[in-house]
Amino acid sequence: MQFLRFVMLVLGVFAIAMGLLWMGQGTGLVMWPASSFMLADRTWAVNGAVLALVGGIVVWLARKRISR
Repeated sequence: MQFLRFVMLVLGVFAIAMGLLWMGQGTGLVMWPASSFMLADRTWAVNGAVLALVGGIVVWLARKRISR
């Protein structure tokens, strides 16, 4: 079970990082890479926010289960 918790934690952190990147690209704060189709597209900002939220929930659940 400890391995599953570790995997959940890693995936959650990865989802948060990707979500924040998508939000940055979607809002136009992160203009990298220059050829990306996601730049300044609000749809990707919303998708990134949802992904970061899901990642946060996964991390919270993994941490909650680790403390038991």
